[in-house]
Amino acid sequence: TGSGFKSLKAYRSGYFGASIKLQSGYTAGVNTAFYVSAHRGKHDEVDIEFLGRTWKEPYTLQTNVYVRGSGREARFHLWFDPTKHFHRYAILWNPKEIIFLVDDIPIRRYEKKSITTFPTRPMWVYGSIWDASDWATDDGKYKTDYTYQPFVSQYKSFRLAGCSSSATPHCRPVSASPYRSGGLSKKQLMAMRWVQKNRMVYHYCMDTTRDHSLTPECKKLPKKKENILD
Repeated sequence: TGSGFKSLKAYRSGYFGASIKLQSGYTAGVNTAFYVSAHRGKHDEVDIEFLGRTWKEPYTLQTNVYVRGSGREARFHLWFDPTKHFHRYAILWNPKEIIFLVDDIPIRRYEKKSITTFPTRPMWVYGSIWDASDWATDDGKYKTDYTYQPFVSQYKSFRLAGCSSSATPHCRPVSASPYRSGGLSKKQLMAMRWVQKNRMVYHYCMDTTRDHSLTPECKKLPKKKENILD
């Protein structure tokens, strides 16, 4: 049903990046992922996932912060073809925030607003490609068609840097900010706003069909998606 890899160490914060090139053509139902996860007990996970496409549709990049069994998804259509060349995708996770980056451009920031809505356990780094026919393409409308196999995703140029689970308390978390005080630069914020206004196609807080009792942070967000900065 798939294949993957796992880091040798678990981390409690860090920067995790890889250059990835996706398969062209029909890949409906196939999920290519790069993520950090802690599976034991209540499930915590931070995902970058590429949802397989039909002939007519572009790839969808899904970011997800999964905390104690509750997902917080935001989806984007990229401004380039991810099958033509390698592009760099990264997760930056520190005690204050999680930032998703594409070619060093921040596309989503998820801030820690409470201990119950933010992952804090050590997590391993994973990459995988697998059959997610139940949901990956149009909520499962299009399944994996094995007449188009083999399905191949390529990964290279890994960078895993941060505080491992065995690091001393003096290990300093990685920051995306160019400032000592933290916070994204004006240029980074402008880039993120552009991506969210022009390329974001789904945000969990805007989904009125969902039960938001497990995502209390949604109550405090503005209604216009271009103003969402998490």
